[in-house]
Amino acid sequence: MAYKGKRINPQKFERGHIKIMIILLPLLLFMAMPLVYIANHAFKPMDELFAFPPTFFVRNATIENFEKLVKFSRTSGVPMSRYVFNSLIVTVLTVGLSLLFTTMSAFALAKLKFKGRIAMMNINQLALMFVATAVLIPRYLVIAKLGLIDSLWAHILPLMAYPVALFLVKQFVEQVPDALIEAAYIDGATEFTVYRKLIIPMIKPAIATATILVFQQVWTNVETSNYYINDDSMKTLSFYMNSLINVNNIVSGQGMSAAATLILFIPNLVLFIILQNGVMNTMAHSGIK
Repeated sequence: MAYKGKRINPQKFERGHIKIMIILLPLLLFMAMPLVYIANHAFKPMDELFAFPPTFFVRNATIENFEKLVKFSRTSGVPMSRYVFNSLIVTVLTVGLSLLFTTMSAFALAKLKFKGRIAMMNINQLALMFVATAVLIPRYLVIAKLGLIDSLWAHILPLMAYPVALFLVKQFVEQVPDALIEAAYIDGATEFTVYRKLIIPMIKPAIATATILVFQQVWTNVETSNYYINDDSMKTLSFYMNSLINVNNIVSGQGMSAAATLILFIPNLVLFIILQNGVMNTMAHSGIK
């Protein structure tokens, strides 16, 4: 597409990009500073961790902090590998189930007509107003009544429903033209076929964004391990790392705390890098033209 001889969204570098880069580069550097600091801080030796004035970049990088973290985990009653395994299982199941129910609910609330649809939409909107602390006691009572204390489901169920993700995905589903759905029904498609072959491919940007939001909520969550799990072998890596940071908030534990912070941060960064194209895309790139 062209406008006055210029392409919209060109694929190659053009001279007009220079002024945009000049404006965005300082902002990019400013936003990247915390990420660079976390990475450098984890590899600082003890003398640099407590240097005054503090240094931003590491001078003599070392993996001593990670070695101390591994050695410390071996002295505890539960090996760190168990926490990693618990976090992987909980994160995969929670994110997968959350996306499944979120996309199906968004399709139903946006495109299907049934009694109580408006009330359900209002309930989800109302849920956006409550923070996790406000519903902590009701959640605990539900988990306890279901007999799920000290089980993986105690990690999964409280985090499976995410109102923000449902709101975001529903907004994308509403942009899918009704004519396409009606044409699919005329061709004999069922509602599940429409959901699987029509809705899902068209809302991939929203699914990518929802994946990141749900993953961040699950991966960094410590409340479920704190309140629903008494057995240390059933707790997650995030809980272990945060407890390590709090317990070792002394001179000798600062290196392990820095290493633990980086370990918790890396999966979020990797997932965002993988899904960033889906996050940045709009419905104009999903087949609606």
